[in-house]
Amino acid sequence: MDQLRETDSQIAELIQREAARQANVLRMIPSENYASAAVLTATGSILANKYSEGYPRKRYYQGQEFIDQIEEVAVQRARALFGAEHANVQPYSGSPANMAVYLGLLGAEGRVMGMDLAAGGHLTHGAKVSFSGSYYDVRQYGLSRENGLIDYEAARRLAREFRPQLIFCGASSYPRIIDFAIFGEIAREVGAFLAADISHISGLCVTGLHPHPLPHADVITTTTHKMLRGPRGGMILCRAGLAPAIDKAVFPGLQGGPHNHVTAAIAVALKEASGTAFVEYCRQIVANAKALADELMARGFKLITGGTDNHLALIDASCRGLTGKILAQAMEKAGIVANANKIPFDPRSANDPSGVRLGTPALTSRGMKEPEMRRVAALIDRVTDVVGDEAALAKIRAEVEEMCAAFPAPGIA
Repeated sequence: MDQLRETDSQIAELIQREAARQANVLRMIPSENYASAAVLTATGSILANKYSEGYPRKRYYQGQEFIDQIEEVAVQRARALFGAEHANVQPYSGSPANMAVYLGLLGAEGRVMGMDLAAGGHLTHGAKVSFSGSYYDVRQYGLSRENGLIDYEAARRLAREFRPQLIFCGASSYPRIIDFAIFGEIAREVGAFLAADISHISGLCVTGLHPHPLPHADVITTTTHKMLRGPRGGMILCRAGLAPAIDKAVFPGLQGGPHNHVTAAIAVALKEASGTAFVEYCRQIVANAKALADELMARGFKLITGGTDNHLALIDASCRGLTGKILAQAMEKAGIVANANKIPFDPRSANDPSGVRLGTPALTSRGMKEPEMRRVAALIDRVTDVVGDEAALAKIRAEVEEMCAAFPAPGIA
């Protein structure tokens, strides 16, 4: 940071303050994590200097001798980790990766089915405010009112009626197992492509802690941050027969040159994820989420679906007479950072929803285990009793900072 301080002390100071924040709070937004020092080093390397339109050995610029090797390593590691026939590591993030799937498989228009945003799906799965819902003819499936689980039979009926060309499965706030096999059956029945967006659960899928979307899905998309603990990027994995269409959609369809420093950091993260330590890490994520959920419910919190199978839990804050936004804001003042989130069949708006989404990947990266999760649940319980009491929230924050000091954040000096 010394050179940055000399050049731009203002930005250097803000980065240092953000590093301190990340080190001293409980980061529980499920999509956030800590990248290793090795990943951060690659991300901040001189590879940011190089432009590389095209693919390895087929570039439009010269000077690609080492860039090609880096991307080839990343592709090989992605294919090996996910068991995929083809991998594209160039998407700038998860949403561009999904956009490339639409363009590559459907072109500029077509019929799509995706999980409703309010049910836990993602913006790019057909939400009206997204490109996916604006440019494509979309019908969305959702959850059972009885148990809050994906209503697979309703999705099947919708597919038979609508005859989509592409079905997206995957979620951003769904705490249970997704049955990719059933979605594969539905897609085959109606002659649709199946795309599985596993950005949130990629680590669980590759370590056997959640069913893998292969061989049911034609295409898999994922971010490279979140559970994979890489840089902010995306990947597309697909059948070999779809590789030309997917690659063409990424470049030149949607993007120019790849971000080579990100590609290198993805390769590093994929190597880290291929080791036995990563399997144990993912196992602990799930164990932590279950311990957190169980303790919250024991303290009287209402959780959507009554628990979790993966890395996240969703609180219905109305059980404490609060909105999700009010609870999330109070938790942040106490040093517990989560996000307000809509719950299934939420009567409230997305700007002030009923739920709070909690995840365990970042806390697990710090080395926290089940005892710490029970303590976190107790802290959240206390927050709900002192909403609006700044002094009481500050006292909880001091306890959080003490807890964080015992579990240093990876990648932060």
